[in-house]
Amino acid sequence: MPDLQEHISASFSAQGLMTTLGAELVLVAPGEVQIALFPRPELSQQHGYIHAGAITSVLDSACGYAALTVAPAGLDVLTVEFKINFIRPAVAERFVAIGRVTKAGKTLTVCQGEVIGEHGSRRETIAVMQATIINVPGNT
Repeated sequence: MPDLQEHISASFSAQGLMTTLGAELVLVAPGEVQIALFPRPELSQQHGYIHAGAITSVLDSACGYAALTVAPAGLDVLTVEFKINFIRPAVAERFVAIGRVTKAGKTLTVCQGEVIGEHGSRRETIAVMQATIINVPGNT
């Protein structure tokens, strides 16, 4: 199997939605992945906040890729379910979606995620997620 960073980066680069959103892979480590999202008008909702769908998408990907970092060789991952709670409106200079593995099983992996909004040196939690990810046969 290729290097973990290479493996996750290649998969991330193949995602059209992450490209469309302008999301960037920030950190890849065993059991944790971080993805940055920068606000722009195309990602906003009617009140000017970043749309919940954009925030949810990067957090879902962060959790999925965190699960992929611990998946057995030759397997890929898909999201089975998630629940997200928005703590405050999505206003920031940059958002960082952090996905962390809580429990990796043979078939299912449970992850926790958090989106942090950064305003200069101030950091605020925007949303939290719990996700269940399934290991599936892959093309790795």
